[in-house]
Amino acid sequence: MRHQSVWAPAEDRPAFSTLQQDLEVDVAVVGGGLVGMTTALLAQSAGIGTVALIEAGRLGRGTTEKTTGKVTSQHGLTYAQLIDRHGPEAARMYADANQAGMELVAALTRDCRIDCDLTRAPSLAYTRDPARRRELEEEVDAARSLGLPATLTETSALPFDIEAAVRFDHQLHLHPGRYAAGLAAALLRTGTGVFENTRVSEIDEQRDGTVLIRTPQANVRAGAAVVATLLPINTIGGYFAKTRPTRSFGLAARLRHPAPQEMALSVDSPGRSTRPWPDRGPRGLVVVGGGHETGTGQDTRHLFEELEQWTRTTFDVEEIEYRWSGQDYTTPDQVPYIGRSPMSDRILVATGFRKWGLSNGSAAALILTDLLAGRDNAWLPVFDATRIGDAKAVAKLVKDNLKVGADLAGGHLARLLPHHSHHLEPGQGALIDVDGDPVGAYRDPGGTLHAVTPTCTHMGCRLAWNPAETSWDCACHGSRFDPDGRILNGPAVEPLPTVDTDGD
Repeated sequence: MRHQSVWAPAEDRPAFSTLQQDLEVDVAVVGGGLVGMTTALLAQSAGIGTVALIEAGRLGRGTTEKTTGKVTSQHGLTYAQLIDRHGPEAARMYADANQAGMELVAALTRDCRIDCDLTRAPSLAYTRDPARRRELEEEVDAARSLGLPATLTETSALPFDIEAAVRFDHQLHLHPGRYAAGLAAALLRTGTGVFENTRVSEIDEQRDGTVLIRTPQANVRAGAAVVATLLPINTIGGYFAKTRPTRSFGLAARLRHPAPQEMALSVDSPGRSTRPWPDRGPRGLVVVGGGHETGTGQDTRHLFEELEQWTRTTFDVEEIEYRWSGQDYTTPDQVPYIGRSPMSDRILVATGFRKWGLSNGSAAALILTDLLAGRDNAWLPVFDATRIGDAKAVAKLVKDNLKVGADLAGGHLARLLPHHSHHLEPGQGALIDVDGDPVGAYRDPGGTLHAVTPTCTHMGCRLAWNPAETSWDCACHGSRFDPDGRILNGPAVEPLPTVDTDGD
């Protein structure tokens, strides 16, 4: 089994150089995932001016390649709740935006001639619990009132009976890695300035009406900046305190029989999401589940094992070929933040997609492009990035931030191993005591010890060892680091300091 995403981008995708000298542009986009690439491409095509796209690693190698590859306006049981919390007008904005985001993906695939296995298919949100049937009927009524292609069904291609399912027709799935590679190739053709392996450390609005973007090698001065880094880096807009980080696991399996060709999502617990995997013909299947908050210290290996066990007991599995994980952020009112950052005219953001980033993120690119061009956007009010939210959202913000405060104050002592690093087995990671100080230590399968200071460089929260992914994870705001302290996920922009353990 390969421990990597099944959607790893194509090897023949274009490569771009590192930013080496100062640059002035009209628009700078920070973050080269789906949102950043799509926004840069649309802005360039709209003739807004010169555009630069800056990515800390390689284009499309972050969350974009770790999704399910579903592109759908069906986001679980969403629309009845949206109408109840935000009203029918706001719910319609959300629905229209995500339908448009889905169709934008189809249009770009066609117009840019991207070979990414784009396929139309129905999407199902199902329950096996008779007590939840009424909830699904209400979701169908809500979705249909907003103009969405929803129906109620009692049948599916899944290998078990269901009580009912909300079905959306004419949805999409694709190979997100190949789609990202196609967007990168399109950017190359347009002449957009693209810079890879260039980590942005600061983004500041200047008194002269520009935005200064700092990197270790050079700076970029822009008329406007779009921050599309999953969660805005550092403390931009305070979004680190307005969202919660979550992770999920994925598997790609080859079955002994044809896999269901519809996309499906269980609304029961534990949640399971499935879709076809065309690379293995009719017998390929992708399964996603095991959702949990980042850095909580639970045994993540057990979540992987549970997902694999469910897959093997539900389907006739010949082989599980890939396993991976991905991260996203949720907002307290379940709607992404898209638009101008608070108290800023020139810094735009998009975050909090709740694991529906292929449609929400594409809709975000449409909204952001309108803002950059000085145009009104009909969907902006529901996504307004400066909103505080309703009373329910505020209460959740308070609860989440009290939890973060407790984590900041809690320290590491209760989780220290009472023994020396010599007792770490190959493949084991833990907090150990070195001369009275907590050290994050991991002994790799070859026996080499890797040791770091286990305090997040973002805001000083303690880190937890994630054994399934061999990483140090922050429960406060979702930053993650590899055993040598290199950044895997922001909002942190500085690596962890390494620790000398005297040859251990």
